[in-house]
Amino acid sequence: MARGVAAVTSGFESRPFKPCSTARDWRTIRRMAELLDVVKLGANIGARIDGVRLAGDLNAETIAAINDALLEHKVIFFRDQHDLDDDGQLAFASRLGTPTTAHPTLSEGETVLPIDSRYDKANSWHTDVTFVDRIPKASLLRAVSLPSYGGTTTWASTEAAYDQLPAPLRILTENLWAVHTNQYDYVREYAEPNEALTDTVREYREEFVREYYETEHPVVRVHPETGKRVLLLGHFIKQFVGLGSAESATLFNLLQARVTKLENTIRWSWLPGDVAIWDNRATQHYAVADYDDQYRRLSRVTLAGDIPVDIHGQRSRAVVGDATHYSEVVSPIALAS
Repeated sequence: MARGVAAVTSGFESRPFKPCSTARDWRTIRRMAELLDVVKLGANIGARIDGVRLAGDLNAETIAAINDALLEHKVIFFRDQHDLDDDGQLAFASRLGTPTTAHPTLSEGETVLPIDSRYDKANSWHTDVTFVDRIPKASLLRAVSLPSYGGTTTWASTEAAYDQLPAPLRILTENLWAVHTNQYDYVREYAEPNEALTDTVREYREEFVREYYETEHPVVRVHPETGKRVLLLGHFIKQFVGLGSAESATLFNLLQARVTKLENTIRWSWLPGDVAIWDNRATQHYAVADYDDQYRRLSRVTLAGDIPVDIHGQRSRAVVGDATHYSEVVSPIALAS
C-alpha cells in the first residue's frame, strides 16, 4: 500500500499538506509496534498509548505512528501529560493536522474551546460539527479541572456499527442522506429553565446558535484515509432527505441504537493530565453529566477535515451557512491498495 498525500483545499486550488497513512497496512502496524506502547482497550474501539510525552519534541515518525494508532483504534488516550498547557496542546495538534477555529459560531481567531460545565454539557451522542460541510478530522481533549466523581466520556465506533448492519439496512443507509443543523448544539437542552440562567450563561449559549447552518450529508460516508465505510449520524440530524419527521425519528433511533451498542463503545474515566484524541470521522461521543453541580473543564482543539463523500462519489452539500471562516478543507488522498 502506497502512502498518500493530503491537500488543503481553498476554492478550486489545492496545495500539498502532509502524508497520511493507514494502520491497515502491515508496515504501519509494525511501525506502531516499534515506536509506541499501545494498550488496546476494546475489541472495536479504544487504546491507551504509554510512554509518550506530548509536550516533547516528537519526531515525524512518532507523529505518523500516533496518527496510525488513531485510525486503527478510533480514540486514543494519553495519561500523565501534566506539563501540557493550551499552547502545548495546540502545538502538538498542529503536528497532526490543521487546527480549526474553536467553533463555527464563536469569535474568530480562537482555536482552543473550553468545555466548561458552567455553560454547556455535551451529554448527547454526536459527531462534532456535522452541521457544516467540512467535518473535522479529529479533536484533542485535555483534562483541566475534574469533579471528584463522574464526568466520564464515552466514544462509539461508527465503523463497527456499519460493519455490523444486516444487508437490507446497508442497502438502505448507503442510499440515504440526512439534513444536519445546529438547531441542536451543546446548548439546546439543559435542566434549568431559561429564565433561571445568568446573563453570562445565557449569552454564551445564544452565541452557539447565533448563525444558522444546514448541510446535507450521506448517512454512509467513505473514510478519506482508511477507505472504510462509516455511519454519519448523531444529534445534529434534523431529518432524513425524502422522509417526514415521524419516519425520520423512527429510523434515526434504529440506526443510533446500532452505533451506541455497548460492544462498540469505550468509556473513559478522566484523571488529571489525561489527553484523548478521537477520529471524528469514525466516531460519536457523549459526555456523561453525572457529577451534580461540581465544576468540570476540559480544553479542546479541533483539526480540519474534508467534505464527506458517499459510496457513489457524491459530496456533502452546504444548504445554509458558509463555514470557510471556521475551517480549511483538508482532504487526504485515498491510499491505493
